[in-house]
Amino acid sequence: MQPPKSVEALGPDDTFTLAGKKHPASDLSGSKRVLILACGALAREVLALIEQNALSHVSLKCLPAILHNSPEKLPDAIRQSIRENKTAYDRILVAYGDCGTGGLLDRVLEEEQVERIGGPHCYAFFTGLDAFAASEDDYLQAFFLTDFLARHFDAFVTKPLGLDRFPELRDMYFGNYEKIVYLAQTDDPELERRAREGANQLGLGFELRRTGYGELADFITRTRQAR
Repeated sequence: MQPPKSVEALGPDDTFTLAGKKHPASDLSGSKRVLILACGALAREVLALIEQNALSHVSLKCLPAILHNSPEKLPDAIRQSIRENKTAYDRILVAYGDCGTGGLLDRVLEEEQVERIGGPHCYAFFTGLDAFAASEDDYLQAFFLTDFLARHFDAFVTKPLGLDRFPELRDMYFGNYEKIVYLAQTDDPELERRAREGANQLGLGFELRRTGYGELADFITRTRQAR
């Protein structure tokens, strides 16, 4: 299954099923159904794992990836989505790290009795939490890309930071970085090319690490328990 082309632009009322079709969330009630609330930056990966594991009882609903630019808004946005969907599903899981909320997301999830994937961010759970922690010193001067960020480098890095209009801001934002580390979920030469271009644009070194789906795979496949 190839995810729909609009997969990174899921709206707040859209949910994807195994067939990759978009349906109103209100039409997806049923017994023993699992809903995964995820960042739009993980849509392709979550859908691929749902398909690979034939998890027909699992649906995906994404919040806009651009929320990462305003992490203070993320906990309330997830709380709202949980409350809007909890009567239609037997279980809700959250595919977000802490993502800069300073523990506020975990407080919301504890109140709502909803579990999330472990880790501070997707870079850690793609790499593996233990492996990321063990290499943390090596990452202090690294700027990370995933498949999503390589694919949308201009939209999520260049333009939001104003580098397309004011390239002199590069030193202010990236002067303390030494390299881009591209954590690749897939073996895609085009995405690797884009990641390398991003490193060149920022004047940084480049390192490729093929992580695959990392601990996200275990998190998604655990939904089999809800059958």
